[in-house]
Amino acid sequence: MNGNIAQLIEKYEERIIGQSFNLRLLLSAILVGGHVLLEGVPGTGKTQMVKTLASLVGGSFRRIQFTPDLLPSDITGSMIYDMKNSTFQTLKGPIFTNLLLADEINRTPAKTQAALLEAMEENQVTIQGETYPLPDVFFVVATQNPLEFEGTYPLPEAQQDRFLFKLLIEFPSFEEELKVLKQVIHNKNDHCELTKVLDLQTFVNIREEIDNITIGDNVLAYIMDIVRKTRQSDSMRFGASTRAGISIGRAGKAWAYLSGRDYVTPDDIKIVTKPSLRHRIQLSPHKELEGVTIDQTIDELVGSIPVPR
Repeated sequence: MNGNIAQLIEKYEERIIGQSFNLRLLLSAILVGGHVLLEGVPGTGKTQMVKTLASLVGGSFRRIQFTPDLLPSDITGSMIYDMKNSTFQTLKGPIFTNLLLADEINRTPAKTQAALLEAMEENQVTIQGETYPLPDVFFVVATQNPLEFEGTYPLPEAQQDRFLFKLLIEFPSFEEELKVLKQVIHNKNDHCELTKVLDLQTFVNIREEIDNITIGDNVLAYIMDIVRKTRQSDSMRFGASTRAGISIGRAGKAWAYLSGRDYVTPDDIKIVTKPSLRHRIQLSPHKELEGVTIDQTIDELVGSIPVPR
């Protein structure tokens, strides 16, 4: 593992308490060019997690507060008429950045949410028929509140499928929460200015290293067994697509890299399967009535599949 990555993890864990596992998943996503959906109740530090990561990572950072009146052009940009020169000029929107925080993405209608689709899938944006490339390092982190439904617009399945991971931000333990309280009350972090530990060229180099990580045919077959099982299970209304299998494989290579290995193991796949699938499948009605969760179902499904040796 690159020394700068280890330093980033160390500095991040000093600032954000109790989110070590989610941090590594965030890093796994950004290192393979994926995007992340963060879900958690208000006040659990979702926005702070992303802002801290942006401070440690080289490159530009923009934040968009999604609201019901937000327009697609407010995200992508628009054409404006320059009366002085009698010409049209392109005004690029905040999406032209390295790390984009889409805050409370489910508070804006589907038409505006869809403004992110082309960018997340093809790394480009079309404005009035003209296509503009986004930076090579382009990472979207979207947050949403799972409890408040008034005035919200659930993400369509096609949009959710563009996210590599869906991470659940839980309440920290008593000790972790007490540590956070002490830091904030005593202003311990106010004078600890964060400086970046990575630059964009480092990202490019690391991505090349991750591309060269070995993933054997037996591990690929294991991934396909998991994906196909979601389509055959009576517990599922909708199973996972081929894109889900690709996402699991890419995430597994990134997790192996962060673990200091140049090959992927079945254990790597087990770790990344849940965040890779929980937003891509739907439970059958009878399972929902029984109070079974997506995560429980994924655990049972993965546990039923023989692990390759």
